[in-house]
Amino acid sequence: MGIDVDVIFKIAGVGIVVAFLHTILDQVGKKEYAQWVTLFGFIYILFMVVSIVDSLFQKIKSVFLFQ
Repeated sequence: MGIDVDVIFKIAGVGIVVAFLHTILDQVGKKEYAQWVTLFGFIYILFMVVSIVDSLFQKIKSVFLFQ
C-alpha cells in the first residue's frame, strides 16, 4: 500500500520549477505573473494529491467491502 516514489519526485519537481519561476518573475517585476504561476502550480499539485487520496479510499473501500 506504499506510495510510489515517482509521485513524490513529481511533486518536488513541480515545486522546484514553480519556486524558480516565481523568483525570476518576481525579480523582473512581474509580480502578478509570479502569483499566477504559484497558483497554477498549487492547483496542479492539489489535483495530484486528490488522485492519490482517491486511490487510497478505493483501496480502503475494496478491503472493507470485499470487492
